[in-house]
Amino acid sequence: MNKRHVYIISDSTGITAQTLAQSIVSQFEDIKFQTTVIPYVDSIEKAQQTVERINSNCHDGERPIIFDTVIAPNLSEILSGAQGMRFDVLNMYLAPLQVELGQKSTLTVGKAHGRTQDANYKHRIDAVHFAMENDDGAKTRYYDKADVILIGVSRCGKTPTCLYLALQFGIYAANYPITEEDIEDLSLPKVLKEHKQKLFGLTIAPDRLSLIRNERRANSKYASLRQCQNEVREVEGIFRRHGIDFINTTDSSIEEIAATMLDKSGLHRS
Repeated sequence: MNKRHVYIISDSTGITAQTLAQSIVSQFEDIKFQTTVIPYVDSIEKAQQTVERINSNCHDGERPIIFDTVIAPNLSEILSGAQGMRFDVLNMYLAPLQVELGQKSTLTVGKAHGRTQDANYKHRIDAVHFAMENDDGAKTRYYDKADVILIGVSRCGKTPTCLYLALQFGIYAANYPITEEDIEDLSLPKVLKEHKQKLFGLTIAPDRLSLIRNERRANSKYASLRQCQNEVREVEGIFRRHGIDFINTTDSSIEEIAATMLDKSGLHRS
């Protein structure tokens, strides 16, 4: 398998550049990418050190691939001295957009992920606290404040999806596990019936669920393939019986699960 080095450079956290770079390089499945993230390149000295670091590693005949979101023109010019295929992610779009809009950009560092909009930042942090406090059916009395309540068998991805929805979009997401007792009753728990319009289901392939559960409780009934098959079948039946939208999480990342759920539910992203 071919190997290439990828450098992701930012004058802030690097989240924007890393997200974009990962989306792009993941399209090349036959190449193994070794990724190095260099955040907070916000001075001439750091920019020069970054160029030296990249150029000192250009000795294997393959030039590295560079994604950067450094916005200051003087620092961007220094980075242009790096011996690699460089994608100046922000500036390649800002210049034509300034022409189109007839307005200069603010050239603000960390605009996308900083605290320049404190109300939105606080809302997302509050949403994270809500997700943590309302995890795994812990505090059902606060469900009236939830934007969505994810339900499904244990270990199908509810908790990480709730946290991602909160941190990324400011969505108040709770989750509730459908247990064996609920399955035996062939009905939704009373607390969920009261908030049926907020419910969204997650399901998963039984063999994948068994593997995940075995990491937690190896060789237990809880993790057995038969148990997982029974639970998944019955819970999907509950979803269909009560008209609850649901998606299969087996081959999806948390980001994909969240995006699909938002699309199906019509929830607003903050």
